[in-house]
Amino acid sequence: MSHGAKNPPPKRFGLHDLAALRDDLKADAERREADRLAAEAAARRAEEEANVFRSSIGSVSSLRDRNRVQHAAKAPAPIPVQTQLNDKAVLDASLSDEFDVENLLDIDETMSFRRPGIGEDVIKKLRRGEWVPQDKVDLHGLRSEEAREALANFLRRSVRNGVRCVRVIHGKGIGSPDKLPVLKGKVRSWLVQKEEVIAFVQARESQGGAGALMVLLRQPRP
Repeated sequence: MSHGAKNPPPKRFGLHDLAALRDDLKADAERREADRLAAEAAARRAEEEANVFRSSIGSVSSLRDRNRVQHAAKAPAPIPVQTQLNDKAVLDASLSDEFDVENLLDIDETMSFRRPGIGEDVIKKLRRGEWVPQDKVDLHGLRSEEAREALANFLRRSVRNGVRCVRVIHGKGIGSPDKLPVLKGKVRSWLVQKEEVIAFVQARESQGGAGALMVLLRQPRP
């Protein structure tokens, strides 16, 4: 049997050691309690701050995709096609190419026209140029439909502006295929159908001669 170093005797714990252990356990428990209390205090402060924020902004609701407003692309302004068609129908009805004007014209070398109640002196004054034309419209070179619309618009504008005497140029037909004044008869027919026209005569040579008319318009009603 060998003789080696003897094992040290087990350490004995005294009252002093037990007191130290008790103090350590107590301090650890106090730290844990302090940490818990600090966490609870932080949570309360966060809740209070959240309540203050919510009260300051009022009631809110979360946005949802289905509540988003989808703005449709702005559609172009509608074209008043029906109105335009109605206006054209009225124009066509009021200025007919089938209107027989021959029996309403004075049979002379200029085929003048005056409405009932308009004295012959009015025609004489028109021929002498006592009424100076305040405006004119040149229909020469236009197709029949274009000329009819241009004439109607011109007369309507002239009456609205208080114009009394105008010159209507229809041409002599020199440039037409058959050398005939196509618009000459049509313009006379259209003028007779317009109530605002009270008289017209062929223009003097200096004003267009056989290619134009001097037209007297009714004064607008007050």
